Amino acid sequence: MNRLRDDRGAASIFVLAVGLVLVSVGAAGATVGAARVARHQAKVAADFGALAGGPRAIEGEAAACAEAQRYVAANHARMTACTITGLDIVVRTEVPLRIVPASAEAASRAGPISGAAEAEP
Repeated sequence: MNRLRDDRGAASIFVLAVGLVLVSVGAAGATVGAARVARHQAKVAADFGALAGGPRAIEGEAAACAEAQRYVAANHARMTACTITGLDIVVRTEVPLRIVPASAEAASRAGPISGAAEAEP
């Protein structure tokens, strides 16, 4: 009879431990999911920004980057860099994660196709 008294409450501790593990796994999964969503959002914003600014690259960096900024902001991202080299535009974006103090970054390039005429026979 004494042994039964010693084991009382052990199941409660076990259930609490299992619950803590499940909550931790769930939180980790939510963090990974949020990071993936932010990465995709940053990539889409960079793509749209580069595609919008590309045709205006001939007008100069100010005009092309201003147009790219409009599209990046419309996609809820922040443009961290915009560079023009010739007719190529490279747009870098950043989207903050809401769960942890971090951010997802992406870059995209748009410009004319170079070397395609030389590769064809």
